Amino acid sequence: MDGNLTTLERIHQAAKAEFLEKGYKDASLRNIVKSVGMTTGAFYGYYKSKAELFEALVGKHYEYILTCFRKAQQEFAGLPQEQQPEVMGDISGMCMFEMLHYAYAHLEECKLILCCSEGTKFSGLIDEMVEIEVEATHSYQKVLEELGRPSPKIDPALEHILITGMFHTFFELVIHEMRLDDAENYVKEMRAFYTAGWMKIMGQ
Repeated sequence: MDGNLTTLERIHQAAKAEFLEKGYKDASLRNIVKSVGMTTGAFYGYYKSKAELFEALVGKHYEYILTCFRKAQQEFAGLPQEQQPEVMGDISGMCMFEMLHYAYAHLEECKLILCCSEGTKFSGLIDEMVEIEVEATHSYQKVLEELGRPSPKIDPALEHILITGMFHTFFELVIHEMRLDDAENYVKEMRAFYTAGWMKIMGQ
């Protein structure tokens, strides 16, 4: 380990390695503490538990991604109704790129959330995003109705599967650490694919 790091930084580095290798559930606090060369008692001066340590690593990144996504949906919903069909997908597309660049800048932390967080409150990231997207889709359908362009009712189970699939597709890029320029192209293609698909389903 780098001798210039503070004890806290060394704890974080060791914890990241342990969580990435074994996942939250199977990660051993004893291993983390041992690899930093400190006693468990000394560790508890920093964090009360394994859960608190994990949160220290990923909490702000989890919040950033969710906030970015929520803000994009609110921005879209705040546009004049007649403008919404024209820019459908633009704002959330921009948000996808922002989330992608953020994830690449904080790759290990985001992989902890996506691959290693089972057993923590952070394992529900995709589910939370799906809920936000479902709500936004229903609001958009109301807008279409008010614009005199009603869309057929979408089967809730199908809607859930399609939206969940979209986020899994997006986060696959991060999980597999594709080259960023490739990942950007994939996001572009993916957005075009899903936007066209939703237009079709919504009868637009």
